[in-house]
Amino acid sequence: MTGARPRRVVVTGVGVVAPGGVTRKEFWAGLTAGRTATRRATLYDPAPFRSQVAAECDFDPVEAGLTPRQIRRSDRYIQFGLVAAAEAVSDSGIEFDEELAERTGVVMGSAVGGTMALESEYVVLSDHGRDWHVDADYAGPFLYQALVPSSQSADIAVRFGVHGPVQVVSTGCTSGIDSIGYAYQLLQDGEADVVLAGASDSPLSPVTAASFDAIGATTPDNDDPARASRPFDRDRTGFVLGEGCAVLVLEEFEHARRRGAPVYCEVTGYAARSNGYHMTGLRADGVEMSAAIDAALAQSRIAGDELSYICAHGSGTKQNDRHETAAFKRSLGEVAYSLPISSIKSMIGHSLGAIGAIEMAACALAVDTGTIPPTANWEHRDPECDLDYTPNTARELPVRAALSVGSGFGGFQSAMVFTKPGVGS
Repeated sequence: MTGARPRRVVVTGVGVVAPGGVTRKEFWAGLTAGRTATRRATLYDPAPFRSQVAAECDFDPVEAGLTPRQIRRSDRYIQFGLVAAAEAVSDSGIEFDEELAERTGVVMGSAVGGTMALESEYVVLSDHGRDWHVDADYAGPFLYQALVPSSQSADIAVRFGVHGPVQVVSTGCTSGIDSIGYAYQLLQDGEADVVLAGASDSPLSPVTAASFDAIGATTPDNDDPARASRPFDRDRTGFVLGEGCAVLVLEEFEHARRRGAPVYCEVTGYAARSNGYHMTGLRADGVEMSAAIDAALAQSRIAGDELSYICAHGSGTKQNDRHETAAFKRSLGEVAYSLPISSIKSMIGHSLGAIGAIEMAACALAVDTGTIPPTANWEHRDPECDLDYTPNTARELPVRAALSVGSGFGGFQSAMVFTKPGVGS
């Protein structure tokens, strides 16, 4: 590749609210220990549903520092976002004076927005679904905030008093990786010097459970919830629905250097593609995901054999894991067989739009600490999934470059590369 490189972008702060760990340190300790956080659903009655397991956050908004007013007006996913953003900002050590506030943006993703608040309001207004025409006079005062996904980005911007670009990205299950990708491009283009970027979802409600039951995407393995999520395993039966949030502080490299900021990693490549094939189906050859991987690597100016780790989408459905494995082979050739790959969904479930941001947080921590989290619950090799999925035990390994991929209903395919600063320059 030739030509001047755009402005460099680094990650200087990480905040996480996830199943098994509602802070960055708890989250990472759980992942690297291989602990699963999947259990029988408790946030709603799962008895009527085919899939009755979930990955829930043990989240107390008061303990997390939210005020009674913030709690009352905010759906659970926005509460996650406020808390994760506060942790990321504190971690980065950044202070927003008047000048920097004008150069700071917020880009947050969500697949389903305020699902929990919307469903609870509908249940009340419709008298548990009895009434087709509802009386809006009985609606709560904050129903609009639950309806409009941009509320999350706006609330975070208000919380920190920042006035740069504020956007919401909703591309289904790739929303998290795409929101960070959009923030990366804003920084490259000089539209901002700092962007708080990530995604949050809390879809654990009857309407979501029923929707995924209808298409058979979630696992029916209810007898052993801790082992229900089995990405890449021969006996996988679908994903475990989850919730959570991650927010990263993305910062222009020179800006971070001048203030002596800690740096987890550098963002060096991002690409998104669409398969134009089927709303929920995937072709087995993985060509669309492979195209996104190739483009992200080209932006990063690194070859496939310079990768140290792949954080897989690894949902645990038959078609996704087959599709993804084929994409790795198509893009990386023989290198794919020697690369450690893992799916953290085996431990924290699939939080829809949020999971891509949580996986990027895991990549940042993997690059920073030199630890690769495992794929839990992997026992039986699938002939169609024959790569190294880092089964059950984390590995200590220098991570110079990490690739993460996402795949979403509607045909969305995204890829992002994090590296040690300067790799690929």
